[in-house]
Amino acid sequence: MSAINIRNVRKSYGSVEVIHGVSIDIADGEFIVIVGPSGCGKSTLLRMVAGLETITSGEIEIGGRVVNRLEPRERDIAMVFQNYALYPHMTVYDNMAYGLKIAGLSKADIKTRVAKAAEMLQLTPYLDRKPRALSGGQRQRVAMGRALVRDPAAFLLDEPLSNLDAKLRVQMRLEIKQLQRSVGTTALYVTHDQVEAMTLADRLVVMHDGVAEQIDTPMAVYSRPATTYVAGFIGSPAMNMLPAESAGNRGLTLTNGAVVKPRGTRLPEAGRKVILGVRPEHLVLVAPGNADLELDVIAIETLGADTLAHGKLPGAANGDGDLVARLPGSVSVKPGDRLPLAIGPGMAHLFDAGTGARLEEVDLTVDAPTTRTRKKTAAEA
Repeated sequence: MSAINIRNVRKSYGSVEVIHGVSIDIADGEFIVIVGPSGCGKSTLLRMVAGLETITSGEIEIGGRVVNRLEPRERDIAMVFQNYALYPHMTVYDNMAYGLKIAGLSKADIKTRVAKAAEMLQLTPYLDRKPRALSGGQRQRVAMGRALVRDPAAFLLDEPLSNLDAKLRVQMRLEIKQLQRSVGTTALYVTHDQVEAMTLADRLVVMHDGVAEQIDTPMAVYSRPATTYVAGFIGSPAMNMLPAESAGNRGLTLTNGAVVKPRGTRLPEAGRKVILGVRPEHLVLVAPGNADLELDVIAIETLGADTLAHGKLPGAANGDGDLVARLPGSVSVKPGDRLPLAIGPGMAHLFDAGTGARLEEVDLTVDAPTTRTRKKTAAEA
């Protein structure tokens, strides 16, 4: 049994509280990713689970026992650090075996465990090498192997891929996920990289200023963000945020005077100040008569399969009408164009303008996005 229960945990440095009552229940064998920008408290929370930071208040339970007062070595966890933390004078074998020797295991048992982990991580040919003779990816595998041989109740990983190049990070993400699934050990993983978070996690914990803003599956966080912060952090490019006022059944009045009535979205009472959120990939190029929004294109980014059109709503004040649309790469668009765009059915998000909390309920019976029957626009011709 290796469930982890974090109950109303707080952390203060003097009078400054940096973790504000975080609670997370992590099931046995679950892969949880804590994601957020630098300074949000994600590594501090992980270090409290590891026992490297004291807990100001609250309770942490690992495998059914409260560990608040236990030393790190008594918590039955294994931690993988950002900088690998390998002993440079030891071989790969000795690095992986060191913790087992300290624990007093027999030479035969150590040899069996190291050999098994090395085979899983494709490190068998490198057991006699020292870390300086390995690539960054191989060093990270050794750090993973050192954790794996201990057969811990949980793996704790603190931004383990941040020192690797982009291509190697993709490869290592896949390897870490496959490894965790094969051994079935509970994992708590910290990263600032939302792509890492989305691809690895069974569930995400999105942190902001010491608060867990949302805890849910990656797709639930993407499709139904709980706050404007989560909506803006998860997704690339970030979700478009347009200030608006509800006009009741007539729709939403934007700052440039345009009225939008998103399909599949229940609108709040008239007069309420809201934020209309729309992801760039949920804006569809349509014929002018079918448009919900118009975009005056200022700049484009050509990505091959996709084109990002950056601009603003016609007549909107600076900052209030900034808009990005992700269009098919085949679409011909240039700065100065005015694009008619529709919001995919059920793809609008409404947030309270004051608190940033999610407001609307989306009608999930509406298929989205749908293709309208229409003529090609000049930009597509």
